Amino acid sequence: MAKRERRSKEREKEERDDLVERVVHLARTAKVVQGGRRFAFRAVVVVGDQKGRVGVGVGKAREVPDAIRKASDQARKAMVQISLLGSTIPHAIEANFGAGRVLLKPASPGTGVIAGGGVRAVVEACGIHDILSKSLGSDNILNVAQATFVALQELQDFRREAQNRGVDPQHLAPFWYKEEIHA
Repeated sequence: MAKRERRSKEREKEERDDLVERVVHLARTAKVVQGGRRFAFRAVVVVGDQKGRVGVGVGKAREVPDAIRKASDQARKAMVQISLLGSTIPHAIEANFGAGRVLLKPASPGTGVIAGGGVRAVVEACGIHDILSKSLGSDNILNVAQATFVALQELQDFRREAQNRGVDPQHLAPFWYKEEIHA
């Protein structure tokens, strides 16, 4: 029994090594109690394999390492596969989470990641190398990171998105990809 548990823990460690983990935000929070203030920490962690899978997690604890561990575990459980088009996203998308609003646009190869803190962490963990973004709502890092995660989850192949909208796929395809549609 002990050997089986040890093997599963070793396998779990190997699985974790493939993933990129980034602490996006760490905040000290206070709860007012009868004797004064009780402090705790909130961690926002992004986990991804840089091949199209990404997850965002939030953890709260009295100690920093515990908060990070909880957030990391939650992010691993929340990981989803994202629809990519080469090194960018298939089409422009906008999403909200709370007051955070994020606009993501595909970019031509070589552009790089044009994004701020919360958005940059999520898209880099996902493996996106070329993207344009704009944070339009709240500047709260948690809401921006979650809005980015929601936007990436809603992405579809541009052909399917064109079919849903009832337009020609050429209108949604990025300009550098149009030659490949007719081929």
